[in-house]
Amino acid sequence: MKSLIALLNFVDMEAEIREFMHTAFSEDVKDGDHSSLACIPENAQNKARLLIKENGILAGVKLAKEVFRFVDEALQVDVFIEDGSPVESGDVVFQVSGKAQSILTAERIVLNCMQRMSAIATETRKYVDRIVDLNTKILDTRKTTPGIRFMEKWAVLIGGGENHRFGLYDMIMLKDNHIDFAGGMKQAILKTKEYLDQNNKDLKIEVETRNLQEVQEVLSIGGVDRIMLDNFSLEDTRAAVELIDGKYETEASGGVNLNTIRTIAECGVDFVSVGAITHSVHNLDMSLKAMNE
Repeated sequence: MKSLIALLNFVDMEAEIREFMHTAFSEDVKDGDHSSLACIPENAQNKARLLIKENGILAGVKLAKEVFRFVDEALQVDVFIEDGSPVESGDVVFQVSGKAQSILTAERIVLNCMQRMSAIATETRKYVDRIVDLNTKILDTRKTTPGIRFMEKWAVLIGGGENHRFGLYDMIMLKDNHIDFAGGMKQAILKTKEYLDQNNKDLKIEVETRNLQEVQEVLSIGGVDRIMLDNFSLEDTRAAVELIDGKYETEASGGVNLNTIRTIAECGVDFVSVGAITHSVHNLDMSLKAMNE
């Protein structure tokens, strides 16, 4: 529940889930699940269980319940393992019972969501565990799958990470191209502050820096909330943190993997953003199997 509440700060989750359901089932079902309609009696009742086939961190149970409810409100889902729990091959996560046709119609979308979300939660937890004793937090990025960003960021939270901005609308991030197109660091920051004032918007400002000189430039201009250190060496990351000296939040990005995350975090940055936790995972293996009475 905590992860869902956190994500609600970024997006209307109910609306996102509702829109996703309509899109997913429009794509998959269209005028009917003809495989089920052809061979399963309309009133046939059955049960199925979600079986884990690979070790990891479970995510997507709450969303799966919404999928089943969307297909058929009469379906009963009995949950045995909750989101965020470690799972092992052979574990049974939940049992769904009710109209057989409805279970079959929902099956693939439930699996697609849970396999993807569990993979992201599993990878996120690996990074979190590497720095669990430090004050640095793991952030996701916008390197997500179009149409299911809410789902992938939800999975990051379940895995113990934190969400960066949800989209282009809820935070200002002045990246290298913004700075270059605007004519330089000073122009980019001052124009941004003017824009926010003129449009009565209260958005945090993060600025990407490429070297220590740019860090010093941002410090001389001021008026931002977070400074990103993009592809800095460890030596320069430590120097930048010392220069910033707690005046602004710090975020390291670039060159981050499971082998480097700890040494980067030990430089004292507040956050490390990791695109790999959403864009480079393989789905966690699981299946929905019928239970013979």
